[in-house]
Amino acid sequence: MTSPRRPLISWVPATLVDAWSEGPSARTLVFDAPGLGPVLAGQHIDLRLTADDGYTAQRAYSLSSPGGTGPIEITVDRIDAGEVSPYLVERLEIGQRIEVRGPIGMFFVWKPEQPEPVQLIAGGSGIVPLMAMIRTRQRTGGVTPFRLLYSVRHPDARFYTPELDALRQLGGVEVDYVFTRQVPDGWPREAGRLSAALLDELTVPAGEGPTVYVCGPTPFVEAVLTGLVALGHPEENLRAERFGPSG
Repeated sequence: MTSPRRPLISWVPATLVDAWSEGPSARTLVFDAPGLGPVLAGQHIDLRLTADDGYTAQRAYSLSSPGGTGPIEITVDRIDAGEVSPYLVERLEIGQRIEVRGPIGMFFVWKPEQPEPVQLIAGGSGIVPLMAMIRTRQRTGGVTPFRLLYSVRHPDARFYTPELDALRQLGGVEVDYVFTRQVPDGWPREAGRLSAALLDELTVPAGEGPTVYVCGPTPFVEAVLTGLVALGHPEENLRAERFGPSG
């Protein structure tokens, strides 16, 4: 007896309805894509561009918009040698249409009915799907304890800074930063990579049973997962999403 095949996810049109800078090299894009299925926080979409000569290029991008809402939102960090990201960051204009399909992925998701504490750990643009989880919690009026540890090279490399600063002040989500190359004026720590000691100091203890979501470049994610296991977090409580250079 053969198992049923998963239905294919169709490409649907998406129109850019809003966009803004998210730092020196990044841009947030908001698309109206009424044909897209319901979205959960932490999922991603495939995005496809088609040139006038018929050549196509597609990439996967995590969603930063809250689950269960529309329009959808992504944040793209420009890769100078990239084929797709420079176009999305610098050239795609309001009103233009592309194609998307999804949402994709069920392992790296957070649902508001989950009762356990949540620890989010982001490296660079890995903040994007974690922001979807934070926004979903805020939108649904959730009271689940959330803590975010965000590692970036320098202060200007952060995404969503005003929103995260507001959350820090309101106390809705605990937000901690690690700056690896340059720190803001008056910052209490020197620049440096996320160490085992900082991971222990700035995350929810394993004894409280958090689900931990880690997203970032593959070496960052692997180092963090190793550190979390060493701190006593069960592997079944860890969720990870990795990314690397585009083809």
